Amino acid sequence: MRIARRVVLALPAMFSAAGLAKAVLASYQNLEYYDGRLIWSGGSARAAVGRGGIAAHKKEGDGATPSGTYPLVSGFYRADRMAAPRSVLAMRALSPPDAWVDDPADANYNRLVSLPYPAHAEPMWLDDAVYDLLAVIGYNMDPVVPGMGSAIFLHIARPDFSPTAGCIAVEREVLIRLVPLLGPGSTIAIRG
Repeated sequence: MRIARRVVLALPAMFSAAGLAKAVLASYQNLEYYDGRLIWSGGSARAAVGRGGIAAHKKEGDGATPSGTYPLVSGFYRADRMAAPRSVLAMRALSPPDAWVDDPADANYNRLVSLPYPAHAEPMWLDDAVYDLLAVIGYNMDPVVPGMGSAIFLHIARPDFSPTAGCIAVEREVLIRLVPLLGPGSTIAIRG
């Protein structure tokens, strides 16, 4: 069997490109939440979860954080409170009308919309700092199932680490250090 010279010459470049792509993907962090800690390969930090604990069968409004492994799909930050974070994860500056639909009967359930909006939606532009920086956890997004829960984020914890409405929260400085380590393919594994 004879292999074309062009193919033989291209093999090192193909292997290099494949190796580089694999190395780049491998450099993004995956996170894990377990027993009050957010864990990654470089360390761990205290974390708060939903007032309903960790649940295998999350429902809208139950205050639980969903167990399982989910992608970290994008992020948001408050440009009036911080510089744009350096990250390969898709990041967007929040604006005052941004909100997340939590009405299971609405066609945009578990999606970002602009206020005013005809269905109930959680404002993202808050007076406190919890949404100054956040990563969207890809729970109940593909496909979206009405009533299974919405607006699950990795965000900044309140100073007293009080429970969230279902998100995972860490100290501001921890999240600022983590966001640059996240990228396409990053996941968060949540276990109780």
